[in-house]
Amino acid sequence: MYAIGERINGMFKAVAAAIQEKNPEPIQELAKTQLAAGAQALDVNVGPATADPLAAMGWLVKAIREVTDAPLAIDTTKPEVMRRGLEMAGPGSIINSSKGQQDQLDIFIPMAVEHQASLIALTIDENGIPRDANGRGEIALRVVAAAMEKGLSPDRVMIDAVILPVNVTQPTPGHVLETIRNVKLLSDPPPKTVLGLSNVSQGTTQRAIINRTYLVMCLAAGLDAAILDVTESEMMDAMIAAEVLLNHAVYCDDFLKAYRS
Repeated sequence: MYAIGERINGMFKAVAAAIQEKNPEPIQELAKTQLAAGAQALDVNVGPATADPLAAMGWLVKAIREVTDAPLAIDTTKPEVMRRGLEMAGPGSIINSSKGQQDQLDIFIPMAVEHQASLIALTIDENGIPRDANGRGEIALRVVAAAMEKGLSPDRVMIDAVILPVNVTQPTPGHVLETIRNVKLLSDPPPKTVLGLSNVSQGTTQRAIINRTYLVMCLAAGLDAAILDVTESEMMDAMIAAEVLLNHAVYCDDFLKAYRS
């Protein structure tokens, strides 16, 4: 599974303070720590930490690029901020994210083509988040069709079926699993699937076990990528073990160490 580290986000107090103080050291340490823990890409979100998100995104990407050339998922709803992040991050980046409605797809798909980036597309449209897997699948199909029409290969599209907290809507985790399975049938090559994992446990009292268990369930359904806290070692251990059991990774007695190395 493609693990995207979630911690460089201005919603976290330490990151917000670093952005406001223009102190690159905490950001760079977070980048290195997440990569050492198994992240293959880093989510980058300035959050509400600044009145000038355009400048903040440029500063944040520059700070990260001083210590790693790992792929970055530029996380913003603002097209101009997204463009700045992609320009500085370079090819192989990820647009995180577009909703599956036409006006946003018309902006972000060409941007992905121009910057040789992948696109995360949420199964949300003008009517909001669908109630079931069929509604999510319809939006995903429209996203893939729009991507192909505009020259973005389906395998550079990452469909996010939008997990909601289990304590708010308990049927949703099942609908998301079904969507992950169904997305693989939309095209050849098929789009990828991705999930902002931590949302499933938001507001619950047992976040760690919910995240860990649901991640394994999603992997069994065919999930390709997740935005998650890679520093949670028990969750990452469960992910690595699931990859072995699903025959996605070669078994050896030190499979946990082998993955991280």
